[in-house]
Amino acid sequence: MSVLLEVIATTVADARLAAQAGANRLELVTAMGEGGLTPSLGLIEAVVAASVVPVNVIVRPHSRSFVYDADDYAVMLRDVRAVKAAGANGVVIGMLKADGEIDREGLARAIDAADGLAITFHRAFDETRDLQKALDVLLGFDAVTNVLTSGGKPSVLQAESIVRDLVRQASGSHCTVLAGAGLTIDAVAGFVSATQVQAVHFGSGVRVGGNGLAPVDAAKVAQVRTLLDATRS
Repeated sequence: MSVLLEVIATTVADARLAAQAGANRLELVTAMGEGGLTPSLGLIEAVVAASVVPVNVIVRPHSRSFVYDADDYAVMLRDVRAVKAAGANGVVIGMLKADGEIDREGLARAIDAADGLAITFHRAFDETRDLQKALDVLLGFDAVTNVLTSGGKPSVLQAESIVRDLVRQASGSHCTVLAGAGLTIDAVAGFVSATQVQAVHFGSGVRVGGNGLAPVDAAKVAQVRTLLDATRS
């Protein structure tokens, strides 16, 4: 089976281009420069309607931190329900306690609101104190189907051995390690071989000029797709 390719979309045009060029799944975000925030309902509905591949939507109310208060949770749970109602495939979410542990209670509430949607735990994971312990916590939640991680490093390319260990830890479970942040076209084939990762996540690496605020470059997405297919042939 070839490696799954998830591409960040910030517009309807991004979504169309990425899917046509070989992305298997989209992560829909706004404010990519802030690490991604919850998109508007209009954008979610339009991208879900336009996309021929599954759309996972980030639910993140602000970029201050991943520690949320009661009001933040009220907003997030409303957004999760709205994402479900809009027909998306899943939500991308993450929450921590002040001590750097995963907020299990908050995660359980989000899963409940998602009502069967796929859950990706995003890179809040990389800010936990102990990645292996954090992954164990996530493996305890059946609804969490992906964990997006750069192995705790600014770029996932600096974390090959860590990602390899996480992949091994999640092996055979319901949860896939989704490696992202800093992946480049030149490095992706070697990275996949070294880590045995089953899913990769691209943002800036498949955009015009490598700029996170630029549109998706369909030729770059197609190039990554070809390289990924070759790693499993």
